[in-house]
Amino acid sequence: MNIRVAVVGAGYWGPNLIRNFNQIPDCDMAVCCDLDERRLQHIKNLYPNINVTTNFDDIVSDKSIDAVAICTHVSAHYPLAKKALEAGKHVLVEKPFTAKAEEAEELVELGRRNGCVIMVDHTFEYTAGVNKMKEIIESGLLGDVLYVHCARLNLGIFQKDINVVWDLAPHDLSVILYATGLKPRSIRTVGMRLMHPKVEDVAIVTLNCGSASAVIHVSWVDPLKVRRVSVVGTKQMLVYDDLDPMAKIQIYDKGVEKPPHYDTFGEFLCSYRYGDIHLPRLQESEPLSVMCKHFLECVRDGKVPRSDGESGLRMVRILEASDQSIAQNGAEVAISL
Repeated sequence: MNIRVAVVGAGYWGPNLIRNFNQIPDCDMAVCCDLDERRLQHIKNLYPNINVTTNFDDIVSDKSIDAVAICTHVSAHYPLAKKALEAGKHVLVEKPFTAKAEEAEELVELGRRNGCVIMVDHTFEYTAGVNKMKEIIESGLLGDVLYVHCARLNLGIFQKDINVVWDLAPHDLSVILYATGLKPRSIRTVGMRLMHPKVEDVAIVTLNCGSASAVIHVSWVDPLKVRRVSVVGTKQMLVYDDLDPMAKIQIYDKGVEKPPHYDTFGEFLCSYRYGDIHLPRLQESEPLSVMCKHFLECVRDGKVPRSDGESGLRMVRILEASDQSIAQNGAEVAISL
């Protein structure tokens, strides 16, 4: 029997999920819900077989719907997901999971109690590049990870209900947590309000991960679109450039070696090593398609998703700590994961 799915939100991200669910053979993309009837009409024109509604309760009360994907403003994630879980439906929630950690905790417990799958749309965990990065790091090729630098820059889209950290940084945070194995202990975030008096549109996030550090630069006001992650190891270095169509993963046999001891400053000369650059081949597929298929597999087989509710909860805790740091002018704030 096919899994029947409803998507809530037909704005920016929802149509992408609708398209992917509609293309999966063992999935019935059944219903789209949105408050904007013009968007619903647009979806109906594209997919005549999909039912549309402005009333979320129509989905909740429909016993034939197995799963609900929620793609709305962050503030609506919690109440919509809670209603769906209480009705015994599995849920896929756009990132970030919720607006508050206590909301995420409640949803995780509700899903566990009702036997429902909860999955958070941490899309980059399903990209070929990030999974190759994870494979390379776990193989030991880079040595111990010392430093990670992430840059996620573009011009817009400006959000009204969340700042740039909540909007863009979850992508890089999920990459750090999933692919590098680093566990942040504390955070410092410096936020800037350039275009809006109440919302940070540029931020620098610094994570203390014990023996390693990570820096995330996010911006809505840069002229060029950048999606890049650099990983510095004790042996080699790696760059993941999501916008490079030919060389998304680049491994550099580069390093710096310090002399074990020296007697004068003049004797202190770092030794730089320059080796080959390796470009691994990737088997590319649309990450959102991979994620949707994984969600359906977890619903069908009762598996725990790669980016489950606990993963979403960890993300919200980091984002809340980031907000605390911004409010304290970049002070260091402990993270409890």
